[in-house]
Amino acid sequence: MDLSSGILDEALERLHSSGPEFEGFLANHGPMAVEALVRHGQADSVHRWLDQYATKLEEVPSPQEAISDADWQAALGDPRRVTDWTTYFSRLVAERPWRDVLAEWWPRLLPGIAGAATHPVIRVGHVVRTLLEDGEEAPRLAELAHALGYWAARHTTLPVAVNPAGTASPDEALAALPRIADQQVLPLDGLAQLPGTPGWTAAADALRVPYGDPEAVREQLAALVRAAVHRYLDRGHGNGILMVHTATAPNAVLRTLPALPRELWAVSLGAAWAASAAITSVYGAAEALPPLTGAGTLDPEDVFERSARHGDEHVIKMTDTALDVAASAVDGDDRALAAAVRAQRLISAVS
Repeated sequence: MDLSSGILDEALERLHSSGPEFEGFLANHGPMAVEALVRHGQADSVHRWLDQYATKLEEVPSPQEAISDADWQAALGDPRRVTDWTTYFSRLVAERPWRDVLAEWWPRLLPGIAGAATHPVIRVGHVVRTLLEDGEEAPRLAELAHALGYWAARHTTLPVAVNPAGTASPDEALAALPRIADQQVLPLDGLAQLPGTPGWTAAADALRVPYGDPEAVREQLAALVRAAVHRYLDRGHGNGILMVHTATAPNAVLRTLPALPRELWAVSLGAAWAASAAITSVYGAAEALPPLTGAGTLDPEDVFERSARHGDEHVIKMTDTALDVAASAVDGDDRALAAAVRAQRLISAVS
């Protein structure tokens, strides 16, 4: 990624003057989208995109009460404390190496991966990728503090325990998940139906997690991302926007693994699977769509350029993940790229 222009850092600084949500609960996707745009050669469009996107953002919420090392648990999962959390993490990353902060807080935050429809962990994944691959500039460290603070404030555990210890591949496990009875609901109301959905726990526990073999864990997590992207192509129309997160959330965890102690990798796979499985059951369509037609050439650069022109933040994020999947395959992955095109068609373009 070419960061010589400073556009990413400029965009992050602009975004840090806004809160992590707007209209009550909608997530600010700006930091995720601008990172993907810069990474995939669309830096020239970032400020223009942000000029339009920023019109719906809101001011940073007022602080409530300072969070300390001794009392943080009382503020966990309290969205009113999001600015307090950002301030707290800003202090931590200023005083200590960011990897140490992440390693300490990742296992604390991971059980709440479902919070805010997984947007906080996705935001973490984007900034960790930049920190690992492109350097530790101040706006990026500030973005990590914002992302972790958002996660802590929206920390939400699933209403049912998931303990994957079966033999199923991600493809098999996703296909076996039952759908909830009423999918015309907001995410939290949908998650609340999981305990009463017959067979859901057994299906969620069927995934194979290769405990004790970190490299195999990484491979299984990559396989989960690939399976979720492929499934979006066929069944993402259950909810074109929210089904994006079945792939982007586990991909955020996959991007974060290299910054984490290897002993945290297996539990990270388990949490990523639980989140992806839950959203799949809440919003996955019952019937598959016909094969995609009229997509033209499925060239990664072209597909991303089309998503950038489309403009919707979810399309940009989905395409970013689809390109990761395609790049990891020896001969590319047309199904992954087609899933990105499907997202372009399912999700309304920015007007």
